Amino acid sequence: MSGLAAELGAINLGQGFPDFPMDARLHESVAKAMRDGYNQYAPMPGWMPLREAVSEKIHFLYGTSCDPATEITITPGGSYAIYTAFTSFLEPGDEVIVFEPCYDSYIPNIEVLGGIPVRVPLRVPGFGIDWEKVDQAWSSKTRAIILNTPHNPTGAILTDHDMLELSRRVEGTDILIVSDEVYEHLIFDGQPHASVLRYSTLRERSFACYSFGKVYHCTGWKMGYCVAPEKLMKEFRKVHQFNAFSVNTPMQVGLVDFLAERTSYLGLSSFLQMRRDLFIALMQGTPFTLQPSFGSYFILATYQRLSEEPDRAMALRLTREVGVATIPISAFYQEETDHRMLRFCFCKKEETLREAARRLQLS
Repeated sequence: MSGLAAELGAINLGQGFPDFPMDARLHESVAKAMRDGYNQYAPMPGWMPLREAVSEKIHFLYGTSCDPATEITITPGGSYAIYTAFTSFLEPGDEVIVFEPCYDSYIPNIEVLGGIPVRVPLRVPGFGIDWEKVDQAWSSKTRAIILNTPHNPTGAILTDHDMLELSRRVEGTDILIVSDEVYEHLIFDGQPHASVLRYSTLRERSFACYSFGKVYHCTGWKMGYCVAPEKLMKEFRKVHQFNAFSVNTPMQVGLVDFLAERTSYLGLSSFLQMRRDLFIALMQGTPFTLQPSFGSYFILATYQRLSEEPDRAMALRLTREVGVATIPISAFYQEETDHRMLRFCFCKKEETLREAARRLQLS
């Protein structure tokens, strides 16, 4: 859809990246690191001052202590962290519970390693977890479960209830958890982020994966990190060492001071919530019905007042005829389940959102 949007000159509300600049202070911090000579290989697990800053942030936010030397690894992006986590433990024939719709890398990650994705549909609408269906999906071959909160593509979030339900099910087992928390700071309406790091039963068996790019609006940097207990992180680093080995040094150095300034991440939820709320207000004059979004860059919309055509056809028509690109939700299902919903990305400049809404009013 992004390729088609570029080809046709459409406004891209499909792919999840901002069209506004990152914080100039972070830009200057990285430039200073380059000028100061931090341009050679960083240590394999990551620049220690950055790992220490991440550890401090985790303790401040979640009350959890993480050893920066043995439990935190800096990675070239959140998606890399997720795949490396799977690679560190998954064996052919192992089953992994995956909630659909889901970010499109999960199932290919599992399958390329010989694992078997066991797909559990989220409830529609709302896209919450149906724990009875999870129980039905469980088997003697279940090796892991992958979580995502705030959720891409729906904007749903997991709650304390969800995490306690999961804790009860995995306690006393050897089941592992891969937790995709790349939108941890992009959560709205005063809701807390239910990180696995808050819950001791989950923390001891989890690979928690994060993204600097999503948080600081520099997705092209491909910078993230993984947090896991030492015994799991040892296996993670065995893969990482012979794959990427290390992550670009000046960006790691530049992030240290910026991360230590708590306002740089504590203000992100209100910053993105203003854009979400603006987009909701602008879309009231269109034939689309927006669904609740409690986090991430995204919000879903139905279009039954406009058409009954499949979501892929609608997304293509909007791009070609209206000049606004979206993503059909069926793209996030292995069997292309169609709820007649589209995903809109609202992490855009105000003028971008206003022009997109103006075009959609005429759709």
